[in-house]
Amino acid sequence: MATEKITMPQLGESVTEGTISKWLVAVGDKVNKYDPLTEVMTDKVNAEVPSSFSGTIKELVAEEGETLAVGEVICIIEVEGGVVETEAVEKVVSNTESAVTPVPSETKDTTNKRRYSPAVLKLSQDHNIDLEKVNGTGAGGRITRKDLLKIIETGAIPTTTEKIAVQPEQTEATSVDSQPSVKSSHAPSIPVTVGDIEIPVTGIRKAIAANMLRSKHEAPHAWTMVEVDATNLVDYRNSLKDEFKKKEGFNLTFFAFFVKAVAQALKEFPQINSMWAGDKIIQKKDINVSIAVATDDALFVPVIKNADEKTIKGIAREISELAVKVRTGKLKSEDMQGGTFTVNNTGSFGSIQSMGIINYPQAAILQVESIVKRPVVMNNGMIAVRDIVNLCMSLDHRVLDGLVCGRFLARVKEIIEKTSKDNTSIY
Repeated sequence: MATEKITMPQLGESVTEGTISKWLVAVGDKVNKYDPLTEVMTDKVNAEVPSSFSGTIKELVAEEGETLAVGEVICIIEVEGGVVETEAVEKVVSNTESAVTPVPSETKDTTNKRRYSPAVLKLSQDHNIDLEKVNGTGAGGRITRKDLLKIIETGAIPTTTEKIAVQPEQTEATSVDSQPSVKSSHAPSIPVTVGDIEIPVTGIRKAIAANMLRSKHEAPHAWTMVEVDATNLVDYRNSLKDEFKKKEGFNLTFFAFFVKAVAQALKEFPQINSMWAGDKIIQKKDINVSIAVATDDALFVPVIKNADEKTIKGIAREISELAVKVRTGKLKSEDMQGGTFTVNNTGSFGSIQSMGIINYPQAAILQVESIVKRPVVMNNGMIAVRDIVNLCMSLDHRVLDGLVCGRFLARVKEIIEKTSKDNTSIY
């Protein structure tokens, strides 16, 4: 019999890790090629991972709730025929040597050294572990939750003068059942009284938390806002909305006008349509606008591809279709891939000012706030009631500076304020 490894797949071009939300098989189960093995949650999508082989599940390397980097082994399948590749298996199944041994840091790949999951950060804070002094066993030197649990178990907490490396621990088929007490002992110390409700953290909520934490941890956020007079836009859209709904079968929302304006401005200021890549900045050719769509307990960011090439009607249609997909659970992985800039419709629930967290690895996010009527002093000195909206932009200061972002926002403002029946077509 030979063994084969199933690894964490890359479920999106910018996805670097995934969380095992639920195993669909157990050790000893027989599976066919393409049978689903597990449900994996990323910050972008929840998807099933199929088997690449037919055989018997020999080992579930990863536990439910565990976050692994793309390419890390999640399970081992025993397939018929061939010879067991002992060396390959030994790389996955850990040895039984001492849990803590000195390892020269220069001999390790540490490209992912500082990418910490929320679970790792929480454990390190609870036990005062200096993560800079831990060499992890994950891909690229990534520190995993198992690494810290092994350190805690042995009591070998690193000091300011020592550096330790955690060797992979022996993975048992019963490991899921043997560690509940460890997990619970490191939960936040929050007193629970009669009447309190404990709500389990779902896989998608963990993925959202991980991506938001990573964005705030890695990207230095800056924030800016402009006030826009959307009176002409409001009048124009209101004059069309009933006839449009009757003719097209979906709503002509204000949001569609804002997405179109942003796409147009991104074409004129391509620096905004960029991503940080460590030793370089990648300026994306395609303008793919991510839009935030919320459900009761989760947030999804489907993408309107090539938004600069679409009409306002086309954008309105996609917004409607994507929202329906999200709320009916039919959103696919490809619907959330390729985004280069995010527009968030925070005004839909009455917000008038907010600071969004950047949708990693993008360089900026724009919050479109609620359109409200305000008294405004006009150029002629008269006071008039106008429809005003705030546009709030968070930016990654590694990629973008205030000057280009100010000019970008000024251009979006100009487009919105000039939107009217006379100079704007929705088709």
